[in-house]
Amino acid sequence: MPELAKSLSGIRNHSLEALKPSGIRMFNNRISGIPGLLKMTLGEPDFNTPEHVKMAGIKAIVNNDSHYSAQPGTPALRKGIAHYLKVSQGLNYDWHKEIVATTGATEAIFATLTALLNPGDEVVIPTPSYALYFPITKLLGAKVIPVDVSDNDFHLTAQKLESVIKQEKGKVKALILNYPGNPTGAEYPEDILKSLAKVIKSEGIFCITDEIYCELIYGAKHYSMAKYAPNNTILMNGVSKSHAMTGWRIGYAAGPASIMKMIAQVHGYMVTSLSNPAQAAAAEALLHGLTDPASFRKVYKKRRDYIVKALNDMGLKTLMPNGAFYAFAQIPKSYGKDDEQFALDLAHKAKVGVIPGHVFGPGGEGHIRLSYATSMPNIKEAMRRISKFLKTLK
Repeated sequence: MPELAKSLSGIRNHSLEALKPSGIRMFNNRISGIPGLLKMTLGEPDFNTPEHVKMAGIKAIVNNDSHYSAQPGTPALRKGIAHYLKVSQGLNYDWHKEIVATTGATEAIFATLTALLNPGDEVVIPTPSYALYFPITKLLGAKVIPVDVSDNDFHLTAQKLESVIKQEKGKVKALILNYPGNPTGAEYPEDILKSLAKVIKSEGIFCITDEIYCELIYGAKHYSMAKYAPNNTILMNGVSKSHAMTGWRIGYAAGPASIMKMIAQVHGYMVTSLSNPAQAAAAEALLHGLTDPASFRKVYKKRRDYIVKALNDMGLKTLMPNGAFYAFAQIPKSYGKDDEQFALDLAHKAKVGVIPGHVFGPGGEGHIRLSYATSMPNIKEAMRRISKFLKTLK
């Protein structure tokens, strides 16, 4: 096997050296070899892609739809995205100029931040939050401004946002909002969004909204920031969670035409174009599968209700999440803020795999994230094991 030439050892992007791999994946890999481990670590739907969506992908293959598509996405897919956003949220986007289809929401995040940020710019990220935003921002030479919102039901307030922007003296260029949130499942109510929108517009910053879980809402209504600050907002979403299509890798970004042109440019440099069968399947999901997520929501809600009650009954304080498929629980006081040690003890002693909260930023310290995108029998067994372990602590 070839080894890197010694003369090349120092040639690399040194920004990468300061970044750590995904904390979620690192911890999941660290504990995955434990015999008998019941994993509640990763956020992937345990359902299958709806049949009519799969058939659309198969049809594209049979019809030899195997050539390069338009770089921003096929017209059918972008029209499907525009249709979905109009029907589900009342948002109006020109499919031709204001929507770019991407390789999952992950690429939408990377392409959007690349199009917006220069070295020295700052990005406000309420924490706990999806961890991928942090390394991408840093890789681009920008600075993350984490804002701990764990003391306010995991909501950023307009007052706190304004205070941070003033404190940073004009360096803040964007705010990233992920809601319903990963890892908390917290949804933003309309009144908070309206107040945040006023600050976003008055301070002249971008709002990047990651709304990938917006179809998995329980007993609440989802409102997009694009409704209240459309000229400042770049909306990101995809079909991975709503239609159990994580492996199809179709996401998208939508926003004002001038910035979407730049995002499309970055996207073109990165991937040229997307898989045609995957685009055909996603178009079918967004045009004719708007009722598909309802069956998933019904099952997730039952799991959510069970796991949140069980955790609270054990003394692990857990707020009721309004969306997504995560429970975010406080660890026992005897561990202090050491959520990594608690998660390791659960893995080795209780045989239950969870994610320590600190990987989601400062606001996640002292918590663990449990994914209930797994079967009810698995959830019940995991709760039994955790309860048994907690009794040994007493």
